[in-house]
Amino acid sequence: MKSKLIIAIAAMGVAVLFSSCAKVPQAEIDAATASIQEVKDAGADLYVPEAYQALVDSMKSANEKVEVAKAKWFPSYTKAKATLAVVSQMAVDTKAKSEARKVELKAETEAMIVEVKALVAENTALIAKAPRGKEGREALEAIKSDVAVAETTVAEVEALLANGDLIGSNDKIKAAKEKATSIKAELEEAIAKKGGKK
Repeated sequence: MKSKLIIAIAAMGVAVLFSSCAKVPQAEIDAATASIQEVKDAGADLYVPEAYQALVDSMKSANEKVEVAKAKWFPSYTKAKATLAVVSQMAVDTKAKSEARKVELKAETEAMIVEVKALVAENTALIAKAPRGKEGREALEAIKSDVAVAETTVAEVEALLANGDLIGSNDKIKAAKEKATSIKAELEEAIAKKGGKK
């Protein structure tokens, strides 16, 4: 009778031991999920998409480890907890990378705005020196129109930048810079040909 009682108490002790260390790490899962959402809200999926995707993949891996552990008779969430800790640290790092990329993108866009303004001024000066023949007049009108578009684009980019659209403003100013650079090359080539004919 005593041995049966001891076995029953031992069995209950073992059951309590396993059930107490076999709880799903819900607090860690919730914290990691919240940190990923915070990182997404900060725009990491746009500014550092590779780092953000790695973060999401790590969270998926942690969830898979939880599910694998749940399916066992005596579940252990040690691996899942370790992965969740990594996810939380990755979230902090990804948010920092995202913020750094925003600063970099803004600086890059502001520098290009200055470059495009300078190109517009150069192109306007070059238009005055460009050949004015019959064909040249039509080409110059088209070029003047393109220069005006570049000027308008600069104003639009400055507005986008002020509203916090870093990616849109950067893409737009890059396109304007390319166009202004090609206009400059075209004008310089026309002026050089004109000079060669004299």
